[in-house]
Amino acid sequence: MVKLKIKKGDKVIVITGKDSGKTGEVFEVQPTEMRLKVRGVNMVKRHTKQTQTTVGGIIEKEATIHVSNVALIDPKDGKATRVGYKKLEDGRKVRFAKRSGETIDA
Repeated sequence: MVKLKIKKGDKVIVITGKDSGKTGEVFEVQPTEMRLKVRGVNMVKRHTKQTQTTVGGIIEKEATIHVSNVALIDPKDGKATRVGYKKLEDGRKVRFAKRSGETIDA
């Protein structure tokens, strides 16, 4: 299994596919499938039957998108960037944006 460099809560931009150029926040990560869900991206319609707890009808929700189709947004200039890792002086391992060198994890 490959370690994903994008985590829950990150702001990402879609770089390819039908939603190319859209941005959103990651709210679910599936590392074994290498997929994630981004708020407002890759919307699909589901026809659901009414149950005792939910109403029926056509519900729009987010579908998963492959991790290779998104890039992290650089905290400095808001453009797509790759992610690297570095160790700080106090020994912590943090992610940083390769575009600007700015640390992503506080």
